[in-house]
Amino acid sequence: MSFIDKIHACNAWNPGDFVPLLLDGARVGWLRRSACDHLRRWPEQFAVESERVTWVGAPAEFAARTAVLDTIFDRLAEEGVVSHLHGERYPLTAGAREQACCLIDRACAPFLGARAFGQHLNGYVRTARGIEMWIGRRAADRRHYPLHLDNLVAGGLPHELSLVDNLRKECTEEAGIPRALADRAVVVGAITYCRDSAGGLKPDVMYCYDLELPEDFVPVCTDGEVESFRRLPLAEVAALVRDTDAFKLNCNLTIIDFLVRHGFITPEEPDYLEILAGLRAPLP
Repeated sequence: MSFIDKIHACNAWNPGDFVPLLLDGARVGWLRRSACDHLRRWPEQFAVESERVTWVGAPAEFAARTAVLDTIFDRLAEEGVVSHLHGERYPLTAGAREQACCLIDRACAPFLGARAFGQHLNGYVRTARGIEMWIGRRAADRRHYPLHLDNLVAGGLPHELSLVDNLRKECTEEAGIPRALADRAVVVGAITYCRDSAGGLKPDVMYCYDLELPEDFVPVCTDGEVESFRRLPLAEVAALVRDTDAFKLNCNLTIIDFLVRHGFITPEEPDYLEILAGLRAPLP
């Protein structure tokens, strides 16, 4: 295994397996071909052709569009076509989250191949021994990647919350980080990737943050999503990312980015330039 293997795993998809979902001439998603068959049941809404699906019946109003998709996905969730409904609202957008044409349930984003946004925070401590990083282990009841390792704080970005407010919320819930400390987090960029998943296509954006923590800080999960925390030397974290599948898949990218920026992965690393480019893969 290698660092670049983890990046490739997050960017594994075949464009030929998907067709664009169009609204008002803009591509707002990528549908698996089997998903197109489900949408044929609503011909008043979707014109399904061999190489595209057009949302021809979309109302003009934002709220009305949201209501139409809610009705459709309520049915698809009842039938098990979509595994569940999450309850958080994500934007359906051709670009930035501020350009949303309507809202969808978070769990439905992969079915539509809709762009999804999240925030990941690396919490670390500078010690006499070098940098050490706090790592969480996901709870056993998590729907995705139970008991896998995770970033100290990571979560989806609901449409109704700003980046600042959502990061504060996730810091409190997932690691017991008080607001004053969470506000010291440094924005370090964004990671993009596109992956074929069981639920559909995931063209995702992760806004990334570094938070240097006091040496006496100990995280405490308050929402039940994390089973435990460990503080590990950076070399040990790097080895877990490079040599194992211990981490939730996309968390590998957040840590690889940290390793590059903090000089642990250097230009002498095989595939160095490919690693840099792969962390910002073009989104379809």
